[in-house]
Amino acid sequence: MSQLEDRLRETLTSDTSGAPSPDLFARVRDSIDGDRVRRRTRNRALALGAAVVAALAAAVLILTPYENGRPAMPWWFLELFTTGVLVAMALWLGPFIKRFGRAYAADVFHDNPLTGKSYIVLTDIVYYLIFAAYILFTVNFERAIDWNPTVDADQLKVETARIAGILLIIGVLHGVNIVLMPVLGRLFSLNRQLSGTRER
Repeated sequence: MSQLEDRLRETLTSDTSGAPSPDLFARVRDSIDGDRVRRRTRNRALALGAAVVAALAAAVLILTPYENGRPAMPWWFLELFTTGVLVAMALWLGPFIKRFGRAYAADVFHDNPLTGKSYIVLTDIVYYLIFAAYILFTVNFERAIDWNPTVDADQLKVETARIAGILLIIGVLHGVNIVLMPVLGRLFSLNRQLSGTRER
């Protein structure tokens, strides 16, 4: 009888009805509790977002003056509103991208888990630095020459371009990161393999 047949017989006839892991119940319970916490956190975030949107809408309706039945919103109000939208986007997009990027990073850096975690942290720092710099670069502290004292089409175009600009920047950088990450993961894996070969 060959060695392969011996191994097959041993595998098929071995007792696989062993006792379950002693911490199986604890792990299942922790998993259920974790899902409950994540669901609760998501619901709170949605409720908070809805409350913020409702508060902003109420502020617009209450604080916007009317002239001859038409709204005459001061220029600085739209400026503050756009800046608030940019800050809210930064606080929402960061965790959203990180949530779906962890599995991708774990797959890319499966040979270097610690490197993958460090990479995620570093990209988060870069992300928030880009958002903060963009907001500071584009904010207006005084009315532009071609703007009216109240919101007009020119200012609305500028504020819309601010939001579109950060979405374009983050989208391009995120796409580059998706393409570049597997290359970096492969390089780190090769470097680790070469280091292990030299040590031997």
